[in-house]
Amino acid sequence: MLKNSFMKSHNILFTLLIFISLVMGCKVSKDVLPPTDIAPQSFRNASDTSGNSIGKLKINDFITDPQIRDMIDSAILRNYDLQIALKNVEASALLLSQARLNKLPSITMQVSASSVSPSENSLNGLSSNQFLGTTHIEDFNAQIGLSWEADIWSKIKSQKQAALASYLQTSEVRRALQTQIVASVALGYYRLLMMDTQVQIANKNLLLSDSTLTMIKLQFDAGQITSLAIQQAEAQRSVAKQIIPQLDQEIIIQENALRILTGKVPSAIARNMTLAGSDVPDKLSAGVPTEMLSIRPDVKVAELSLDIANTKVGVAKANMYPSLNITAAGGLNSLKASNWFNIPASLFGSVAGGITQPIFQRKQLKTQYELEKVKRDKVVLEFRQSVLNAVGEVSDELTRIEKLKDQYSIAENRTATLQQAVNNANLLFKNGMATYLEVITAQSNYLQSELDLATLKTARLSAAIRLYRSLGGGA
Repeated sequence: MLKNSFMKSHNILFTLLIFISLVMGCKVSKDVLPPTDIAPQSFRNASDTSGNSIGKLKINDFITDPQIRDMIDSAILRNYDLQIALKNVEASALLLSQARLNKLPSITMQVSASSVSPSENSLNGLSSNQFLGTTHIEDFNAQIGLSWEADIWSKIKSQKQAALASYLQTSEVRRALQTQIVASVALGYYRLLMMDTQVQIANKNLLLSDSTLTMIKLQFDAGQITSLAIQQAEAQRSVAKQIIPQLDQEIIIQENALRILTGKVPSAIARNMTLAGSDVPDKLSAGVPTEMLSIRPDVKVAELSLDIANTKVGVAKANMYPSLNITAAGGLNSLKASNWFNIPASLFGSVAGGITQPIFQRKQLKTQYELEKVKRDKVVLEFRQSVLNAVGEVSDELTRIEKLKDQYSIAENRTATLQQAVNNANLLFKNGMATYLEVITAQSNYLQSELDLATLKTARLSAAIRLYRSLGGGA
């Protein structure tokens, strides 16, 4: 009889499994693919579209200065923001591992023993006295239970895909953060070199102002000029002198920021190169926009968000369809401890399968499904916006690189002219053919032009770094 019961249960289970195999993997919703009509054929102001994008270059191949590379290596290893991002990746990996096991049945084991003393006047009490000859009821049970939800509508599969997309997304977020940190280290170091150069310029102009002040005092002693000339010269000297402590302050703050970025205690940073010795790359190929989209981490994050949105729509739609759950249990059961392990008499087993279909839930499931579709539409728009922003950033940096080169050439010529003007003004002043105001004005203009030239040189180096980052380089 027990054998026939088990055979009947097995036949029912076999029928259910055949039904599952017929419908398993049926997808109840259609995925929305990432738009492919957003990126243009080429970047605006891109002079070279034939070469490969510099975004594909490794950090050491693009940034050649050993000291900058050492600081970048330290930042990648020690930066706390990056370490936090890595922990997020680890957490996502654990959730992905868990999601991959969702298709497996849930198995539990239970061992229990109980003793109940019912009222002698109750039905249980009378029955136990009459049939068992005892005033208490004992029950000893050891069983293994199995529970499994059939993934008929790919709901569990969608959840696993969502976990995978979330894992990849956290990985891309970490890569995006790394590109920013790599660029920030290089930009911060070039800014230090700029301020070093500006301090040298300020010191040089301070010496020049001292020389001019000495000449003016000699002419004042000779009665050729008034005390106003001395006052003007001293004021000009103060301007040149005041720049030095300002730059020293900014240098210390920048050094502290770089040290913190590299995960170290704030301290001085030794420089093994100068701004003048830093070469601006001549040719920087941006490649084509589609190439950039396959590299840039933030665009990949937006694309993975669409994958997650697709899975959420699929799960919401699957929740509106029937779900099939199969449970099974088996083990040993006895009313006496002495008979607990009496096999096969104490053996028991059960198999059950159930189909659950939501009928009336006040339109909640339908509303949730429509809501997930609206959210997915938003994600598509966000993806389009991220692509446009990425293309715009690259185009901006290409424009900066082109126009800064022209500005630097003009500034170089202006600085050379003003340097000659300072020399001529000093000679003319010594010979009484120029006024002290002309000398002071020439020196002031020359000081500003040299400072501007250092700023433009730094801007050119920075634009190259930002172009590298905007193309996805540094990850």
